[in-house]
Amino acid sequence: MPTFSLLVPTWNNLAHLRLFVESLRRHSAREHQLIVHVNDGSDGTREWLRAEGIEHTASEANIGICHAVNLAGEKARGDYVLYLNDDMVLAPGWDTALERALERVKRHELFMLSGTMIEPAASGNACVVVHDFGRDPARFDLERFAREAPRLARADWLGATWPPTLVPRTLWHQVGGYSVEFSPGMGSDNDFSMKLWHAGCRVFLGVGDSLVYHFSETSTRRIRKNDGRRQFFMKWGMTQSEFDRYYLRRGQPVPADPLLAEPQPSWGLRWQALKSGLKRRFG
Repeated sequence: MPTFSLLVPTWNNLAHLRLFVESLRRHSAREHQLIVHVNDGSDGTREWLRAEGIEHTASEANIGICHAVNLAGEKARGDYVLYLNDDMVLAPGWDTALERALERVKRHELFMLSGTMIEPAASGNACVVVHDFGRDPARFDLERFAREAPRLARADWLGATWPPTLVPRTLWHQVGGYSVEFSPGMGSDNDFSMKLWHAGCRVFLGVGDSLVYHFSETSTRRIRKNDGRRQFFMKWGMTQSEFDRYYLRRGQPVPADPLLAEPQPSWGLRWQALKSGLKRRFG
């Protein structure tokens, strides 16, 4: 069976990381390689990882998501690289659902799969399932989550971009992992998908029964954010929303063959998207 190398950046977030590792051990059907990158780690994260025998890389300061996942990715040995956040909790069957999806798409060679997030509050994202199992690790009910989460499975969806994201290890290295110019990380998910697109990838599939709980913005509230939307536009010549809507077709139902014909939005539609994006970002 295929093996996954899990890349998990963390920044003084030990309570969440411990819950993530507990769910990984309890709810995985197979053993996977786990590689944690520790940003700073002054909360005891490094000591805990050593005591648990968990493979990790480390930096003395917070170097952001992009550098962190790239350093962890250098140690990946699995057939597939899977990037996850430390404030996620894996549901039973998360890995077997990804394996079933792999069987459907691996003949295409170039693809990105994503699990489906469960979040405690609505954010307007139609690809996310809303259900509250707890707002922090201390209040999280792991037993209830294990019982009830599988019933929240939904249909697969198009437009995978954000973690948990799985790609072939060869493809991860082909595009150079995450782009460090997007550090500390805003816009880096869309940029990674665009790099995959330019490498020929057309399968961006959200797997509706590979479920993870996401506490949401546990670390990003503590950082000074880069302007990822502006950087994306300046780098690629289109807005993130245009890429999501017209190319990845975010949230649309999955056809029988998830290999998408390359979209050709009309120049009228594209110009409208560009104008609206420029007006939002630059006035």
